Amino acid sequence: MAENRGADAGEGGDLDLRILPLAITMMVGPQIMSAIVLVTTKQAVRVSLAFLLGVATAALVGTAIARGVFALLGNGVSFGDPSDAGSVGSIIQYTLVALLLAAAVKSYVKRETVKPPKWLGTLMEADPRRAFKVGLLVILLMPSDIAVMLTVGAHLEQHSASFADALPFIAATVLIAALPLLGLLLLHKRAERAMPQVREWINTHSWLVNIVTYLIFIALIL
Repeated sequence: MAENRGADAGEGGDLDLRILPLAITMMVGPQIMSAIVLVTTKQAVRVSLAFLLGVATAALVGTAIARGVFALLGNGVSFGDPSDAGSVGSIIQYTLVALLLAAAVKSYVKRETVKPPKWLGTLMEADPRRAFKVGLLVILLMPSDIAVMLTVGAHLEQHSASFADALPFIAATVLIAALPLLGLLLLHKRAERAMPQVREWINTHSWLVNIVTYLIFIALIL
């Protein structure tokens, strides 16, 4: 019994190491850009906290749904051993990699015309309610984040893990989303000067940010 519990604990730790880095790709792109814009507003702390609450809620709900979807699929389909390259779970991951590679190529080809979403510019006037809504939507409606949460759901099912094993991943996602606010609180004036410059750089290099996001995601999957 004790040995089984030790093995389960070890498997849980290994699973965390597999899915925890995926939190990086959850916030790269318009997601982290939203957080940066919000810390440059007049109500920076209030709207940023509301945004983080939205991100946390969306990550919890989205990951729970993904886990439920693959749990239902797992009742009729065996996802196979994680080490088996021909298993259903591995094939799902390879399909995601192919889609991400295609998206990266598309971003590069259209790099001269790619622009950040227009709604980012409206966040300067956002109140806490709007910031919360944005936090929800940048997670639940972004194709890259949907793909990440589906990947986490597939990992959980393939390793027979519970939703609780995804909580470190969700916490890491919120922590990354909180980095601009933490920078503002810790660095004050220096952060106030730096954030607009970071915002402008991301605005003009959004295509590169997209490609880096896809490549990070692919590396983490493989």
